[in-house]
Amino acid sequence: AGGQEEGNALTQLYYPQGVVVDQLGTVYVADWGNDRIMRWPKGATQGSVIVGGNGEGGQSNQLKGPIGLSFDRHGNLYVVDYGNHRVQKFNIDSYTKELFRIDFETM
Repeated sequence: AGGQEEGNALTQLYYPQGVVVDQLGTVYVADWGNDRIMRWPKGATQGSVIVGGNGEGGQSNQLKGPIGLSFDRHGNLYVVDYGNHRVQKFNIDSYTKELFRIDFETM
């Protein structure tokens, strides 16, 4: 994933911060500098944006410095959205989401 210099093309990352690989070999990356979450299926030469990618911000379709991600046993994706002081939960199959607020300053 990435490796094509820094940038925002589907073959590039800009300060990646977190990575998860699922049981099928699909790679998910928290792309901090591009405010997005990318997915690379096993063997793919370019990724796809599955969360964010709509510029930096705090709207429901935006991220601001994602730094980590994880999946639960139900396949829900949790994204640590550092700049917005929140953790968002996404069902990437149905594209629904829930929002959890976490105050990083008191942790």
